[in-house]
Amino acid sequence: MKVILKNIKKLIQIRDNDTKYVSGNDMQILPYIDDAFLLIKNNKIADFGEMSFFPKEYNNFNSIDCTNKFVFPSFCDSHTHLVYAGSREQEYSDKIKGLSYEEIAKRGGGILNSAKLIAKISEDDLYNQSLQRINEIIKQGTGAVEIKSGYGLSTETEIKMLRVIKRLKENVPIKIKATFLGAHSIPLEYKNNRKKYVDLVINEMLPEVARENLAEYIDVFCDRGFFTPEDTDRILKAGAKYGLIPKIHANELDFSGGIQVGVKNKALSVDHLEFTGDEEIKTLLNSDTMPTLLPGAAFFLGMKNPPVRKMINAGLPICLGSDFNPGSSPSGNMKLIMSFGTIVLKMLPEETINATTINGAYAMGIEKTHGSITKGKIANMFITKEIPSIEFFPYAYGSNLIDKVIINGEIVK
Repeated sequence: MKVILKNIKKLIQIRDNDTKYVSGNDMQILPYIDDAFLLIKNNKIADFGEMSFFPKEYNNFNSIDCTNKFVFPSFCDSHTHLVYAGSREQEYSDKIKGLSYEEIAKRGGGILNSAKLIAKISEDDLYNQSLQRINEIIKQGTGAVEIKSGYGLSTETEIKMLRVIKRLKENVPIKIKATFLGAHSIPLEYKNNRKKYVDLVINEMLPEVARENLAEYIDVFCDRGFFTPEDTDRILKAGAKYGLIPKIHANELDFSGGIQVGVKNKALSVDHLEFTGDEEIKTLLNSDTMPTLLPGAAFFLGMKNPPVRKMINAGLPICLGSDFNPGSSPSGNMKLIMSFGTIVLKMLPEETINATTINGAYAMGIEKTHGSITKGKIANMFITKEIPSIEFFPYAYGSNLIDKVIINGEIVK
């Protein structure tokens, strides 16, 4: 099937096949074409250019008129926990009353609360809840998403979560990457014996995850009050024996050493990074690890923000993810994450677009097929409503500005 998008006001994020990600000052550069067309053929981007060079034969194809509208590549959300049971709005009230994330966790809330709910729910019900969330983020412009386990904290329930992610892969049109996060928190029964739980993750959970081929990545919450750099190093090395690539939580609560251990183990990304100093920046500059910021979580929890301007000025790339989860970032709306990037983190609109598309694709290992308008890449994109400028898209943070969503060359909204 061939579909042509015509009269596009701006076609955003034009890249060649050699662009893996953008970093430093280059994050301010956002290639685009004014008054453009784009041809979709067999679910891929086949051609694009200026309307002044529009080939006459394209008039024979089904067309979508995009007058006064922008076309963006779909968002690539490289960090979510969207497979979860129920919600945690009571903890939201606790936060408003002044309790910290760590205080809530210590009394059995937080991740441990979600683990209790996961243990009770059936796999089918968990799948149906998660499917609703996937369909919601697709309508909001996301065309690729990473999903973590980590609310199981036992072999049976971690496997349950990962099986649900596998079912989602088989039944939804967007690209999904699965991450095993057995080391997301320490269950209460292992509170005084963290090493024993780490042994369980390595010796029991990991072999079962590998046997069923349920994950591409492995993650650890390396931070104060959770897992140490030594624990993290053990788990990541064990995962590597099964071919699992590291993507870790690091430095959300303190200078934990998580960034350094992630880079040491060639992590594809290190995520959160609220606590990032000169040493951490230097470590990241000497690596291929993508620094991934989750401004929705920092906003929701009222935490300090990472030094994003310092990181970009030093030459680092930046990725933005939603961290979609029930406790600290209950939204997978990547347009809103772009707005947090501009309003809260003081990133330029161009930087936030790069951070949520091409750099997000790299942080998921799919930069060759997703994240930009490039010939041969999968035709995942969205058409905006009539808007005046690129800047207006994150500026109007509460408005739904997406008119049509195209996934694999097909209109899904």
